[in-house]
Amino acid sequence: MDRRELFGSLFSSKSKEKKESVVRPPYFIDESSLLKECVECDGICSTFCEEKIIVIQEDNTPKIDFTLGGCTYCDECAKACPNEVLKVEYKKNIQQTIEIDILKCMSWHGTMCFSCKDPCLDDAIEFLGIFKPSILDNKCTSCGFCVSVCPAGAIVIKD
Repeated sequence: MDRRELFGSLFSSKSKEKKESVVRPPYFIDESSLLKECVECDGICSTFCEEKIIVIQEDNTPKIDFTLGGCTYCDECAKACPNEVLKVEYKKNIQQTIEIDILKCMSWHGTMCFSCKDPCLDDAIEFLGIFKPSILDNKCTSCGFCVSVCPAGAIVIKD
């Protein structure tokens, strides 16, 4: 094994260990109900999503894909759910936290960019001067509109 193969194998094993965060629609009461009831469904919630960001996974459970856009909290997926796993009464902010990776953010490195601020419906992104954006936790609803528009991929989702 040469040096390239050694470092390549070390890097690939670490990336395999990193588990992708699953962002759920904001209308469920608990994960177990999704895992139990959604397997019987045809993914109707995804067809009613106005933003077309709900994707049905292999296990038939819905997840939000923020690379496709953001959630307007329109309630349509919950209203369409035939098994009442998603219900308007359960509505809450999306449970993940959205952060700016300052090592990737163009603005943090001197390039004027407001790509994340412009689509933010909650005015939850503020800039220190014209650079250095930060997300205000008390205003952010984790809707995800800032994720897909970032040209540097600097907006990250945390559990």
